[in-house]
Amino acid sequence: MEIRKVQVTGGSSYVITLPKEWIRSLNIKKNDPLGLMVQPDGTLLVTPETSEEKTHRLKEFLVDSIDNSTFLFRLLVGAYIMGYSIIVVKSTGRISPFIMECVTTFTQTAIGPEIIEETMNSITIKDLLNPAEMPFDKTIKRIYIILKTMHEDAITVLKEKNVTLTEEIALRDNSVDRLQWLIARQSNIVLRDVILSKRMGVTQEEATYYFLISRIMERIGDHAVRIAENVLPLIDEEIPDEVVTLIAQASSQALQIFANSMEAWTRKDIKLANETIESISSLVSQCEKIINKALDIKGKSSISMSYIAESIKRTGEYAADISELVINHLVNEK
Repeated sequence: MEIRKVQVTGGSSYVITLPKEWIRSLNIKKNDPLGLMVQPDGTLLVTPETSEEKTHRLKEFLVDSIDNSTFLFRLLVGAYIMGYSIIVVKSTGRISPFIMECVTTFTQTAIGPEIIEETMNSITIKDLLNPAEMPFDKTIKRIYIILKTMHEDAITVLKEKNVTLTEEIALRDNSVDRLQWLIARQSNIVLRDVILSKRMGVTQEEATYYFLISRIMERIGDHAVRIAENVLPLIDEEIPDEVVTLIAQASSQALQIFANSMEAWTRKDIKLANETIESISSLVSQCEKIINKALDIKGKSSISMSYIAESIKRTGEYAADISELVINHLVNEK
């Protein structure tokens, strides 16, 4: 760290010199404007970036050696999440049909990217979404609503033997994944772009906080899908009403824990967050009852019921993890 003394000129202006190496490395000339931004911790950020216009980051993929569409899809999602605004898929020869199909699937899945240019041997994808138009908190609330209906419908499949809902739950899980990718992308962009951080009204620390919450919520969605999948083998089986009631009650408890965690997050209520964490023990006991009842039932039904109970328990535990994040964040704010 270099230590430089503050000087006073003209009796009222405070001046400090800038490191020569830094000036030269960025090719800053006399009379060039510099941006000054006060950070939450009191530090001062000096940046040559004075425009709020979006700067584009480019990522290129040469796909000649790629013969697995799943691998390419993961690469595209990785580039998207890491904040690249332009992605170019290139080949020394003609782009293969499966590559084109994979790129199209990616642009139809992720929020923002669109194909803007296509030639025989290259495809250019550009992110057209303005991050400031999708605030973190609204995306989190949207994910919560989707997850709540997914979990409720998974139990409805069991109670009403409505198999068609299972497919809808899987489709909604894809929506949750898309929104979680968006939050991951925005948090990575904010961590690199202080100007965007100011424009979105979030600190870099808050962006990480939102990302961690969204990651937990995405796992809750996975368990809603698992509940629905494990309900399917029970559709044609005669499950005792007592067991169905226990499962429905446990599901309601898990969703209440989830709702309380989200309310604690919304209201910034540290006491409610703590009470929510404490309530998890009751859910665990309820799920243990289901597992014990499942042991009395012979065949594959017993295994499916145990998996359902485990997923309900994990839903509540993940919801409690959100409350833990809320407490950690609020402690840091106070």
